[in-house]
Amino acid sequence: MICIYFAGPGRPRRHGGNAARRERGEHEVAASEADKPERSPLVILFAEMRGFTGMSDMLDPAIVLARVGEFVSFMAKAVEAHEGAVVDILSDTVMATFTGQDDAQHAVEAAQEIQAGFATLAEAWQRDFGIRAAVSQGLHCGDAVIGFAKESPTPEQLFVFGDCVSIANRLLHRARAGEFVLSESLMDLATEMGVVIEAEQLPPLEIPRRDPIKLFGVLVDTRLDFTRG
Repeated sequence: MICIYFAGPGRPRRHGGNAARRERGEHEVAASEADKPERSPLVILFAEMRGFTGMSDMLDPAIVLARVGEFVSFMAKAVEAHEGAVVDILSDTVMATFTGQDDAQHAVEAAQEIQAGFATLAEAWQRDFGIRAAVSQGLHCGDAVIGFAKESPTPEQLFVFGDCVSIANRLLHRARAGEFVLSESLMDLATEMGVVIEAEQLPPLEIPRRDPIKLFGVLVDTRLDFTRG
């Protein structure tokens, strides 16, 4: 299965390539070159709020949108602090990409920060609005096609297209509330880079006509009493 995702209008920062060029002391590439479609190794991170969407039907619309704004801002800050970029937002789900030499390390460390940091936000939401929420995440690495489809009706949308996107999305839905799930290939890469990951092996992801994908989960001590938004 291959998935395609796209960001809304505007051109997100192409974090990996330009940063590497600057580190080598080269000039910024021209805009036309930066927009050239490419197939690139990267890490995909999906994050989804659990418990929020169901309650949104009972809350004032202004409160709902304000909380969504807080969540997206929280996600963007955590992702960008680890040299990633948010490339798509759909309701209460955020997709981010990490590229470059240390992409595995940056992605996993971002996931760890998101898992730990959202607790403060969730505590305030429950205290002030009676909202019980948590963040679940799925991460996987692989090659993806990234670029702007100039022939589409919305040529300013950035597309991220590839099997690794589909798998990361599947792992998101394997994660319980407050937890994150990553593939063995990503875990091995991050561990080699010195990231300490306290994870448990989970049942593998079974996909027809493919070898099972081994999974690991960074779990919470007590399972929350909701698993869906």
